[in-house]
Amino acid sequence: MNVTIKWGFIGCGEATKKKSGPAFGLVKGSEVVAVMGRNKESTKEYAHQFNIPRWYTDAQELIDDPDVNAVYIATPPSSHATYAIMAMKSGKPVYVEKPLAATYEDCARINRISRETGVPCFVAYYRRYLPYFHKVKELIPRLGQVLNIQIRFAVPPRDLDYNRDNLPWRVQPDIAGGGYFYDLAAHQLDLLQDMFGCILEAEGYSSNRGGLYKAEDTVSACFKFETGIPGSGSWCFVANELAKEDKIEIFGSNGTLKFSVFTFEPIEFKGCNGTEQYKVPNPTYVQLPLIKNIVEHLQQSAVCTCNSISATPTNWVMDKILGKIF
Repeated sequence: MNVTIKWGFIGCGEATKKKSGPAFGLVKGSEVVAVMGRNKESTKEYAHQFNIPRWYTDAQELIDDPDVNAVYIATPPSSHATYAIMAMKSGKPVYVEKPLAATYEDCARINRISRETGVPCFVAYYRRYLPYFHKVKELIPRLGQVLNIQIRFAVPPRDLDYNRDNLPWRVQPDIAGGGYFYDLAAHQLDLLQDMFGCILEAEGYSSNRGGLYKAEDTVSACFKFETGIPGSGSWCFVANELAKEDKIEIFGSNGTLKFSVFTFEPIEFKGCNGTEQYKVPNPTYVQLPLIKNIVEHLQQSAVCTCNSISATPTNWVMDKILGKIF
């Protein structure tokens, strides 16, 4: 089906400039025709910068634009469910930034409306589609029986974290769903569930050790996949610079596999024949492969499984770890 997918953006922050926005125009049969933002001047400037024909300051007006036939939601998680449901009830497919929503409950609402309307909702877990992680998947069978999985992540506070009068939305739980854990661990947990199946058990302990904001800044967790594989994770967002770490380690009966999720360090496989390293480049706009798959799905020439159904377990796991559900 040679239908051009004409996107309307709800939200036009920095992430859309660097990771996603330009990618929509690089896919055959895809173009951006409208953008919406709360600030009139910055939205107008965004539209001018990226040659987008129309701009709005009201989301419903963008959704009602007859030229828009698909909606990309790039706002903080607390508004994802509202905008996604508005678009789906208007019959327009949705592509939502991750995590799918600020709570597992909101994810369930999105899935119910998608099911009732028959309108798909896709989620920006784009790392599933990157060449770097395709290589990780390719190496997993060489591990033999997978025995255990560990996530280790530590970063120092960001400069904005010290601004008590204007803290970033990512550390405001009512907007983000939690602190940086909810923003970043989502990618790690989604990747692992894409590789090893759903996590069916999860427990965690969270704390605020830095005192820079009210959200958790340190988290420890354990979990078990549907395949029986146990795993654990530790996250610290107020660590010393010397303690920086971004690593997932998979232990198997035939070796170990190490890789990063955000820094894309060389993938390391250690087996009986020694250690091998793999450097794998990713596209300039990291969401491009996923966006291409979504466009092809909407044109009925492919199937995209990175949808709201597959994204919901990640919210469930994070809410369990943070004690938001019992």
